[in-house]
Amino acid sequence: MDKRNNLQNKRYAHRDDLGLSKAEFAILRRLSSPAKIQAYLDAIPQNFEIGGETCLSVRESLHQRRALCIEGAMIAAAALWVHGEPPLLMDLKATHDVDHIVTLFRRNGCWGAISKTNHPVLRWRDPVYRSLRELAMSYFHEYCNKRHQKTLRSYSLAFDMRRLAPETWVTQKKNCWDVGWALDACRHYALISKKQAKLLRLRDSLEREAHVLRHHKPPRTKTTANVLRARRGSI
Repeated sequence: MDKRNNLQNKRYAHRDDLGLSKAEFAILRRLSSPAKIQAYLDAIPQNFEIGGETCLSVRESLHQRRALCIEGAMIAAAALWVHGEPPLLMDLKATHDVDHIVTLFRRNGCWGAISKTNHPVLRWRDPVYRSLRELAMSYFHEYCNKRHQKTLRSYSLAFDMRRLAPETWVTQKKNCWDVGWALDACRHYALISKKQAKLLRLRDSLEREAHVLRHHKPPRTKTTANVLRARRGSI
């Protein structure tokens, strides 16, 4: 049996399992609860993908101290695994918009989520949701695109990152596109019907004003202005 198969049922991830250095592993060891993980992700700057799209591994995100949603989700998954909790991700799929990835955890039989985002609304969810559908629906109203349309349409099964070799998402030097493809290939469940989608109301003026708020300000340089303008509505 190869290393990957050995890790699929392993409750605690050790440093050698993940292939991290002592310093890298020490960061994950300090993130001993979902709340501490969320605080860490909130503190590191948003990855604005200057120079091109990225899907950084846990190692690269820790080194570069930047992350977007899927990169933050992988950090959170690795930290949970180090502390004996399953490293589960969920894909929130949208239409005419970008997907969002969150890390799942459970307390007292209810689901919560750790989320890296630059927006004020698509963030942490307390563990009070009885099902993944309930949790996903908590993101529905605020999940909007630049045309002010509510765009969230489906959510995935919980994807256990132990199914993937750590080399593909923890220590990968190149972009971890395989993780995104694996999440996209997961079974997804519809949140609303086509009839319901036709009845959705656009955001009002106050909601549009609130949507402008961001946690981390993008770098303002002449060389990045056009790129940032194109990505202003991204998660």
